[in-house]
Formats: sequence, C-alpha cells, structure tokens
Amino acid sequence: MSVTAPEGTGRALGGPRRTLDAAVGFLRSIQHEHGWWQGDLETNVTMDAEDLLMREFLGIRTAAETAEAARWIRSQQRSDGTWATFAGGPGDLSTTVEAWVALRLAGDSPTEPHMRAAEKFCRAEGGIERSRVFTRIWLALFGLWSWDDLPNMPPELIFLPPWFPLNVYDWSCWARQTVVPLTIVATLRPVRPLPFDVDELRSGAGPEPLAAPWTWAGAFQRLDAGLHAYARHAVGPLRRLAMRRGAEWILARQEADGSWGGIQPPWVYSLIALHLLGYPLDHPAMRAGIEGFERFLVRRETPEGTTRMLEACQSPVWDTCLAVTALLDAGVPADDPDVLRASSWMLAEEVTGVRGDWAVRRPDLPVGGWAFEFDNDGYPDTDDTAEVVLALRRVDHPDRDRLRAAVDRGVAWTVGMQSRDGGWGAFDADNTRELVTKLPFCDFGAVIDPPSADVTAHVVEMLAHEGLADTEACARGVRWLRENQEPEGSWFGRWGANHVYGTGGVVPALVAAGVPVDDPAIRRAVTWLTRYQNPDGGWGEDIRSYADRSWIGRGESTASQTAWGLLALVAAGEARSAAAERAVRYLVDTQLPDGSWEEEPYTGTGFPGAFYIRYRLYRMTFPISALGRWCAEVGA
Repeated sequence: MSVTAPEGTGRALGGPRRTLDAAVGFLRSIQHEHGWWQGDLETNVTMDAEDLLMREFLGIRTAAETAEAARWIRSQQRSDGTWATFAGGPGDLSTTVEAWVALRLAGDSPTEPHMRAAEKFCRAEGGIERSRVFTRIWLALFGLWSWDDLPNMPPELIFLPPWFPLNVYDWSCWARQTVVPLTIVATLRPVRPLPFDVDELRSGAGPEPLAAPWTWAGAFQRLDAGLHAYARHAVGPLRRLAMRRGAEWILARQEADGSWGGIQPPWVYSLIALHLLGYPLDHPAMRAGIEGFERFLVRRETPEGTTRMLEACQSPVWDTCLAVTALLDAGVPADDPDVLRASSWMLAEEVTGVRGDWAVRRPDLPVGGWAFEFDNDGYPDTDDTAEVVLALRRVDHPDRDRLRAAVDRGVAWTVGMQSRDGGWGAFDADNTRELVTKLPFCDFGAVIDPPSADVTAHVVEMLAHEGLADTEACARGVRWLRENQEPEGSWFGRWGANHVYGTGGVVPALVAAGVPVDDPAIRRAVTWLTRYQNPDGGWGEDIRSYADRSWIGRGESTASQTAWGLLALVAAGEARSAAAERAVRYLVDTQLPDGSWEEEPYTGTGFPGAFYIRYRLYRMTFPISALGRWCAEVGA
C-alpha cells in the first residue's frame, strides 16, 4: 500500500517514501559539524524577565542586553495584553507580572497601551497578591513585596538526613537545587530598591484564608508562622553554620559550563545566594556562572532589532539520540558517516566520573548513563540513558568494544535506578514523598520526581531490545505500565503532551517486551487513539490537558504528536489500518518544501501545570521515525 499527497498541496514531494527522504535530507543538513543536533528550546518570558532582574540585582545589567531582551518579551505579548506559559495558552498572571516588571526595568512607561493592557489583566486576576510565591520573591528582592509576607524557608533544612521527612533530597533534583539557595536568600532578606513601584499591579486583595488545620496544607501554613518566629530568634552559630553548609552544597553542584543542573531556576538563585554570602563577581564560581549564560542565549534579527531569548535549558543529548534513531528508522545504514559522528559524540558524553545526587538513594550503584545537556554530568537521567542506548545499540561503530561497554554501563545504571514500585522516575529513584508538595512555597509546579509512564516505557523498551525482557526489572516495569493505564486506554505522559505522548511511548515498549498486539491493554490504547484522531488525520493534545481533563486527547494536530500516534499504531500491528493511513497522509500533506514540518503548539513539558517547552526538533525526529517504521512495515 502507498499513500500519495493530493494534487495541489504545493509540496511536490510525492508519497511517503519521498516525504521521508526529504525529511532525512533536512535533518542531515542541520547536524552540527561535531556530530550533535540541538534545537532551540523555547519556554516562556519569565526566563528573560528573571535574567534581567538577576543582572539588575548583581549590578551587571547592560543597556544593550536589556534592549534585546525587552524586544523579545514584547514580541511574545498576546493581543489581550498578557503573556502565557505556552503558545496558544491562556494568559498567566505570574508570567505577565514578571514581564511587566522587566519592561519597566527596560524603560517602558506604565501608561503605554501594551503596559496598560497587562496591568488590566493582572488586577482582574487578583494582582500580585495572587501571583506565585517565586514571583513575589523576585519582587521582595527589590522592595516591591514584603519578606514578612512570604513563606519562611530555614537554611537549617540542609542538616536534615536523607531519611528524615522534608530533607532536601525529598525534592526532585530541579527543586532541591532551587530550594537550597533560596533558603539563604530568604534568610538574608535583601532589598535593593528600583526607581519604580508596582502599585499598578496591586488589586488590594487580602491574604487567602488558611486551610483547615487538620489538612497538611493547613498544618504547614501554621508551621510557617512558627518558622517566622524562629527566624527572628534563630540560634546564631547554628544559622551561620547552615548558611555555610548551604554554600558548600551549592558550590559542589556547579557544572562544568558554570550552570547548576543546566537549568535556569537554580542557576539564578545560586548566583544570588553566593553573591549575598560575599562571593565577589570575579570569584571563579560567580564568573563561570555569569559567563555560562552566554551559551544559552538565542539571538535573532527582526525588523525591530536584535532579540535575545534565554533558553531555560538545552537538549543536545536528547535531540541527538532521537535524531540517530530517526535516521536508522528511515533506513539510513548503521555505518553512515552522519550516524557515526553522532554516535561518537554521544559516547564522549557518557557520565563516567561524577556521582550525583542520585547516589544518595543508590549509594552502591556504579556510575553510568547520559544527561540531557552538554555538561550537566551531576544529573544523568534514565530517560536520556534509555534513548541513547536504543540508538547506540543499532550503530555499526568502528570501536564496538567501547560502544558495548558504554551501553552495558548505561543499562546497569538505569536498572539500578528502578523505584520500589517497579517504575522509573527521570533523575532519582523513589523520589515520591508528596509531603513536600504541601509546603507553602511549593506552588511552582512539579517538585517531586515519581515514576512516570513515558520514562518507564522508554526503559522497558530499552531492556527488551537489549534482550532483557525476561528479567525481573523489565517484568516489574511492564506490570507498572499495565497498572497505570488510564481507564479509557491511554497513558499519562509526564514529560510530553500528554496522553498522546504517553500512549505513543508505552505501546511500542509493551510490544517490544512481548505483550501480544491482541492484548486488551494494547487494544484499549488503539481504540483510544482512533477515538481522538482529528478529522485531518493528525493528533494533537493541548497543554491544558495537564490541568483540565476535558482537553485530554484534544488539540490542534501537530507533526510530533501525529508521529507519536502513528508509532503506537505501527507497533500495535495497525500499520495498514485506516487510522494509520490517515496519519501518514497528514504528515505527507503538511511537509514544507524544505523537507521539514512546522508546529507552533508546545508539545514538551518541564513541570506540569507551570512550565512547558517547545522542542524545535520534535517536529523532525518523531515524524521521521514514524514514517520510517511505517514504510518498513508496509513495504512502501
């Protein structure tokens, strides 16, 4: 069977095979000379607003970078005057507050129409009084909010042992790296006034009522009052020791590129905390941290001038392993020069000498695996490691022994990171204590890293293709996936949007692990995908599905999400189905003349409910894999 693009599409690329070949050509053309791929990673303008505020606080903000960042922030404002956390999403109060303050820093007058529109939205949404805690922390740094009206975060948390509730390792890696420096900042309570205020954004709303005292939230709210009282009479030597221990903890986790975890939140707060503790700007840690941001900046030329966007993180390892898998799925030879360059680069990125925070829960586990970014060796993750192994094991590399040894170490490390319930989280094992989510300052999205369907599926698929489907680790992973299937037949996708992503990952994993395609779990998944396929043949799921279940499976079709659905159908033995044919036709019809696809919706996720990502290469790697597997299955 073959599927051809209808006449008049303007693509002139023909059927699926020619579409696939054009896409492979485009992907090859954007490979870096050193072998890796990396797409821009777009989030929201809080990254840029907070970068300017950090530079203002440190006294290093320049007029040029302020103007460039302000242009980017203005370009992302929506017609209703708001800023959202993802393309096409609703206006977000905290994001809009931070963008407004950053533009005031850049010299925009509060009387300008775009500022008035933002102000109107903020006041209608409850004003800065209802913004998230982290937004009000930024305001407090400049005297625009009172430290007394923020949750207390005692630095003595650093002393709690890993077995004790609310120790720093109960948080996810991204949260603990943020919380530790914030305990220092919130204890020192600095104020460096700005030449303007934010009265325009105040609604006059009073504090929200306390939760019932018999709830965890209510109990912690009352505990917070006690911590505020303790802060006024803290034992001096103990507090100073806690701050010193916190600084040592922070310094020990700075990455080779100057970042902390390769992500923006702990990076900026760590710099501010060290600065407040007396580390000068020319201290090696401070200098490396400040200079490191340069590599995370994306500058573009526009008619209004240069814009400056700060990436919240970067995804070269993730992009590269997915790109290699895509090329191999498309039929590119396993010893192709582009494949070999990429595999050699990935081998060099293996984490070999750093025992990160994951070792707190797994102290006897040998080092191994891969991280997400260029230099965040302190935080390898099971998701990247699984996908890197799935790619490398198929490569005909000239140094087979080196490749095999790296793969074996990655598999062993990942198996050792399995949680007690049989699933896998991304960065830590058994990071499931929900008690920390009830703390008053934990309103910024996910703060723990429990097992998820998408990560567990990738690990199960890796184990199955490594010939380990019969092992206890794989069997427990399969059992976890079966137990966590949604009643309608989908799976929740923690790191991608959302049930389409989860289902697109789990079905191929279960089939690879030996689950028959006629198994009820597979058939329910196929039924769910067919039910939610859009009339145009594609799949799309709006980011709002994380918070509003009515959006599950619903949204504008995208190339990446359509590929996820097609990957599941092919694995389930449905390659020749009408649903699969319609999905293929969607990908053929929507390909651009240069062989790429475009998609504006965000389909990646950082923290469900708060922080979302547009991976610029998802539009390429997943469609190539899906079309490649479909063509191989049907002989196209």
